[in-house]
Amino acid sequence: MKMNGNHVVLSFVCLVLGFMLVLSYQMAKKETANRQLERQWNKEYEYREQLIEQQEQNRKLQAELFNKQQRVREIEKELANEEQLYFNLVEDAERLRMYLGKVKVKGKGVEVTLSDASYIPSEANATNYIVHEQHVFQVVNELWIAGASAVAINGQRLSHRSYIVCNGPVIEIDGTQHPAPFVIQAIGDPNVLIPALTIAGGVKDQLTSDHIVVDIVEKSEVTMEPMMQK
Repeated sequence: MKMNGNHVVLSFVCLVLGFMLVLSYQMAKKETANRQLERQWNKEYEYREQLIEQQEQNRKLQAELFNKQQRVREIEKELANEEQLYFNLVEDAERLRMYLGKVKVKGKGVEVTLSDASYIPSEANATNYIVHEQHVFQVVNELWIAGASAVAINGQRLSHRSYIVCNGPVIEIDGTQHPAPFVIQAIGDPNVLIPALTIAGGVKDQLTSDHIVVDIVEKSEVTMEPMMQK
């Protein structure tokens, strides 16, 4: 079969057209791939920027959290100091009430009984064989000095303003009369109070030399009621 010129031209045109179609397809495919790659890169860049921004925000929040935690610790420390201060003030107030005889107290302590001499020679002066206020003062003062937190005589609580005077055969404490024997109770450490009274040449020896009968007993618990208000 013979091909004429028209057939040759048509074949050439078809060939060129097919080549152009293939080239156009390849270029479109490559452009599509490039656009997808560009979109993917843009997304990755956007995600990276968001991640960097989030990390920066996290660092700011962590710094803010650290500052707030530090402030909380400072506030807790201040509150602890204030709580300790208030606790100390309450203790001081309670201690002052105790010394003033305003509150009931109890604790370990001692009981000292002072009695008139059981035997008075007929030729002797009887006043030299009975308990006087100075004898009671000696015991009370020694107990205070030794650290007693509260003292009572015959059940009557003493305060920093209490007074003791001799009134004939009795002694008068803050206007209330008490006959012998005089039972002096003190709240405090017996291991300190008793040695303070019984030390050689101390209060007990001095009272004994004045013919006073002295009896000292350790007490596991001494209870004292508040002072009566006048």
